[in-house]
Amino acid sequence: MQDMLVRLLDLPDISDEEKNLFEKEGISFKRPITPEKSIVVDWVAKHFSKNWADETEAAFTFLPVNCFIAQRNQEILGFACFESTAKNFFGPTGVLQTERGKGIGKILLTKALLALKEMGYTYAIIGGVGPAFYYEKVVDARIIEKSEKSIYQNLLKHPK
Repeated sequence: MQDMLVRLLDLPDISDEEKNLFEKEGISFKRPITPEKSIVVDWVAKHFSKNWADETEAAFTFLPVNCFIAQRNQEILGFACFESTAKNFFGPTGVLQTERGKGIGKILLTKALLALKEMGYTYAIIGGVGPAFYYEKVVDARIIEKSEKSIYQNLLKHPK
């Protein structure tokens, strides 16, 4: 897997999509707060991986938290962290399989990248991407040549 670079000055406007998801499906987006930490971290571990849960937990060491979640009532539907493992890095991120295709991931991605922009960055790194085509389409990200060796190359993984 390679890293990707995204220019933060050219991010899409997601305000209408976010409003539509709220009005049609009751889905809202926010940065979780400290009392929600264990709920969010446990959800990430359950639906994705313990490694991603560890990164999500690190996102809670910042105020405001370096993470966004999508929720419907009391149910988490997706998450997106940033600058939780390395400076200026986006990820991890994920949306429940049953909720994909609605634009939730795009909104979470864009909100996290906008937060990086507000922190003063002009470009951001999306680390160790799987679906490069998705990031190319949504935020015009580009593969960083010779980035096969990244911060994740010797990652210790939790046993299943």
